[in-house]
Amino acid sequence: KNRGAFHIVLAGGNTQANAYALLADEDCDWENWHIWFGDERCLPPDDPDRNSVMVKKMLTSKVAIPEKQVHIIAAESGPERAAEQYRVLLQKAPPFDMVLLGIGEDGHTASLFPGHEFAHDRAVLPVYNAPKYPAQRVTLSPATLSRCHHLLFLVTGRSKSAAVSRWQRGEKLPVSLIRAIEDAVVLIDRQAASENNPDND
Repeated sequence: KNRGAFHIVLAGGNTQANAYALLADEDCDWENWHIWFGDERCLPPDDPDRNSVMVKKMLTSKVAIPEKQVHIIAAESGPERAAEQYRVLLQKAPPFDMVLLGIGEDGHTASLFPGHEFAHDRAVLPVYNAPKYPAQRVTLSPATLSRCHHLLFLVTGRSKSAAVSRWQRGEKLPVSLIRAIEDAVVLIDRQAASENNPDND
């Protein structure tokens, strides 16, 4: 209502997929939504491991978001070319209204992995040596992900508890590089918060 459109960055992952399935049942002004992607895997456009395929299955095929407002990363073009294409596309985007992210078992978010160097002067980054399949990816940079009014982390599962604990201790992890213009919220289940709190089971 304030800005005439709702620009949101979506993430991959099982937790996020479940959230999108719930969201698809909500009554929203879908015609005003713009979907962006925090990262994508360099796989064929119809590969089920792509974030865009999952988001289409769980959300965009079920609601009335215009297709031209779903801004897919053409990662099948390869990391460097796709990163440049998405950088150009992002130039027309205002600061995101919301960025939705998760956290991996190693503390990564989007396709920003621990131990990697991130070019601070690039809006979209090519990734060639991701420690998870596939090794080639495209990801928004920490600075681009931080260009948002609201930041939301969804974190579930005991496998995330060690990374969450490291994050809470202030370790230098990719997930800790993301900020928001207005506010950040972390929604976490008992299992993901359980490493130092065994009673949370």
